[in-house]
Amino acid sequence: MTSQRVPRAFVFLVLVMAAQACAPTVPPNAAGPRGNLAPYPVLLAADNHREDAAIAAINHLMSTAPDGAAAPSLQPVTATIESLPKNTATGLYLPKLGANPTMNEEETRESLRRFIRDWQGPIGADPAKLSLVERVDQPDGSKVARYEQRAFRYPVRGNYGRLEIRFTPERRVLDIISTCIPDADKIQTALAAVTIKLKSEDAVKLLATNDISYSNTSGTSLTFRPTANNKLEPHELVTYITASDSPAKTLAFQVAWEIGVSGAPIQMVYVDAITGRVVGTR
Repeated sequence: MTSQRVPRAFVFLVLVMAAQACAPTVPPNAAGPRGNLAPYPVLLAADNHREDAAIAAINHLMSTAPDGAAAPSLQPVTATIESLPKNTATGLYLPKLGANPTMNEEETRESLRRFIRDWQGPIGADPAKLSLVERVDQPDGSKVARYEQRAFRYPVRGNYGRLEIRFTPERRVLDIISTCIPDADKIQTALAAVTIKLKSEDAVKLLATNDISYSNTSGTSLTFRPTANNKLEPHELVTYITASDSPAKTLAFQVAWEIGVSGAPIQMVYVDAITGRVVGTR
C-alpha cells in the first residue's frame, strides 16, 4: 500500500481553536497574595477542548471517523495519544522513502521524522524538541522508535515526556504512545520565573534527617530513613511531573533535586528545590 500525504491545515486549525483554553495554570494560594513570588507549582489541567481537538485531528489523519468502540485512546490531562484505534478499516503507514521495497535505517528515521511532523498535534510535542533515544527491532519482527521530549530547561522525570512508535518493516504503524506535554513552552516560561531556594547539599541534609515515604512494587506505602550506610548523592535539577485527581485532573510541574540513594529499597529521591518536600521516588 502506498502512503498518502495528509493535509495538515485541518489539524492545525482544530489545535489552534483549543490553544487558549489549554494554557497551564497555577494553584491559588490559601494564604493570600504572595507579592512578587511566582505561583508554584505550575499546573496543567484537563480540558475538554484539548480532548476534542486531539480526537478530531486523529480521525482526520486516519481518514476515518470510528465509532465509540474504536475511538482513539487519549492520555489523562494531556489528551495526547495513548493508543491507536484497533479496528480501523484502513491501515496507517509511515511515508515511503527510497526506491527499494524496504527502507534502510537512514530512510526509516527520516520517514519517522516526517510522520511525527504530521502527527504533531496528537503527539503533543514540537518535533524539533523530540530526540530519538532508541530504535530497536523486536523478536516478533516489529520495530520500535522511542523519543524523549526535551522542551524544558531541566530533564523530565515522572513518567512523562516520552513518545513510542511501533511499526512493521512494511511501514505499517501498529501503535503510538505519547506521554509528551502540550504547551511545554508556556509551562517552562512559568517555571523559569520561580526562584530556586535549596542547594543540593540542603536537599541532602533534609533527606538525612527525615523519613522518606515511598511505595513498593505492590503499591504498599512504606517509609525509609537513611543511615550512615546509605550514601546520598545529588545528581542534577530536574523537572518533576506528578498527576493528581483532586480536586480535578491536573499535572503539577516542579523543579526538584534528583538524589541517588545507595543500599536502600529506592534508587532515587526527588526533593522539591523550592519547598523542600519529597515529591517522588524511584
